[in-house]
Amino acid sequence: MATGLLVYSQNTMNSSLNIESNFNHRLILDNVANTISEVDSNGEFYSKYLKLPVTGKNYVLTLEKNKLTIEYDNKKGEQYVPFIDSYSTYKMYPGRIYTIEKTHEGKILIT
Repeated sequence: MATGLLVYSQNTMNSSLNIESNFNHRLILDNVANTISEVDSNGEFYSKYLKLPVTGKNYVLTLEKNKLTIEYDNKKGEQYVPFIDSYSTYKMYPGRIYTIEKTHEGKILIT
């Protein structure tokens, strides 16, 4: 019986950690999407700095056209950023600082 309780509690803890990880990565995705939308809505030459947080899991964010994707631990989350016109496909990594700006041509540039 004790072994069964131990296995159950371990599975419950692992499940809680997975939920927390999924939630944290979803927050990162939402924050980046909101920052891109903010820059886009503020007009030409507006820019904003964004530092991606370091988590216990390695992840990659990709902006392609108007779709933002986060990938980590063989999991994937997507969010559409309406009306975004980016110069190219961008990949963003944890711990790095990015400048997101809207150019005079109305396109989003990430450096």
